[in-house]
Amino acid sequence: MSTLDFGYPCWLSYGHLAILAPALGALLIGRKLNWSKWLMIVLSVIAVWAMTAFLGVRAFDVNGQAAMPTQNFLRSGVGRVLDIGAGTGRSSIMVLKARPQTTLVALDLFGKSFDAHFGAGKSPQERLLSNLKIAGVDGRAAIVTADMSKLPFEAASFDAAVSAYAVDHLPRDTVGQALSEAARVLKPGGEFLLMLVSNDRYAKFAFGPMLTHGGTRGTAWWTGKIKDAGFQIVEEGTAPATMYFLMRRT
Repeated sequence: MSTLDFGYPCWLSYGHLAILAPALGALLIGRKLNWSKWLMIVLSVIAVWAMTAFLGVRAFDVNGQAAMPTQNFLRSGVGRVLDIGAGTGRSSIMVLKARPQTTLVALDLFGKSFDAHFGAGKSPQERLLSNLKIAGVDGRAAIVTADMSKLPFEAASFDAAVSAYAVDHLPRDTVGQALSEAARVLKPGGEFLLMLVSNDRYAKFAFGPMLTHGGTRGTAWWTGKIKDAGFQIVEEGTAPATMYFLMRRT
């Protein structure tokens, strides 16, 4: 039976084991050879961190099905949804599974950055479609190749939108344009669930500098951009390594 493959690098899920195994091995050798107390303490700290961080990463589980950070998104359960920067389909499947009466357009530029984030393989569109089929939601989804800063849709075309860990990868000077485009294609009162990478305590402990990127900006910075684009923030919060905003088009 085929399984979902979102293509995120293996080190995100299992990299800590590559540290844990040699640390445990060194502790066993050190015990036999009677290494210094301080060296054994250092090795023990490394082993404990690697094990604890590995278990903590299970909560993020980038290669598993995602859960919506808030159940207040699209509570009506119906409507046409746009996934902005859909990638390999993790956020698309999240919405289609949680809201089984919706339809969805999965949009991504599928450019050079796609392989950088998800690895090389079949065409990006084929990989996304494969995951949608495995999840059993392909009949309610369409795939569109386009730039999130220049959405190829008429105004007020969607009831809701979602974007997970995509807008925060844009250069600072194009974030506002992408958010404004999202507002343009949403119907008045339409909802937008924006999920961003957060370099919070969880991320710092579990990943150190590995998960940090240029998009990890503060709440105040995002709040300003969101309001400038024509959205009202109705809820904001956090999840492991995630900051999210639930917005409504004014």
